[in-house]
Amino acid sequence: MSTQPLLQRQNNKRIALPVRVEPKVFFANERTYLSWLNFSVILGGLAVGLLNFGDKVGKISAALFGIIAMAIMVYALVTYHWRANAIRKRGSGPYDDRFGPTILCIALIAAVITNFALRFNA
Repeated sequence: MSTQPLLQRQNNKRIALPVRVEPKVFFANERTYLSWLNFSVILGGLAVGLLNFGDKVGKISAALFGIIAMAIMVYALVTYHWRANAIRKRGSGPYDDRFGPTILCIALIAAVITNFALRFNA
């Protein structure tokens, strides 16, 4: 009989265990995507309303809001596919984006400020 323990383990060797991704992670990604699309459709509806019933200033604002709505749709689609791919490959990184929403909010604030500036100067 040997005096060594039955299960020997080396300190420098890591054991790789499969990571199980729960379905709620995929559904959360899809829910976030649909939330971004909902916001962009509302913003696009505002742009169409300004385009149809607005004057010259309204049409300029409609163009700005329409471009931002399309940018939000593209951002949502790219982010959804990026996260879905990372989840499918069981990536261990953070799935959040710190720069995308900030840039979109700055663009939206710039469009609102432009709308107010054009409205008060007209």
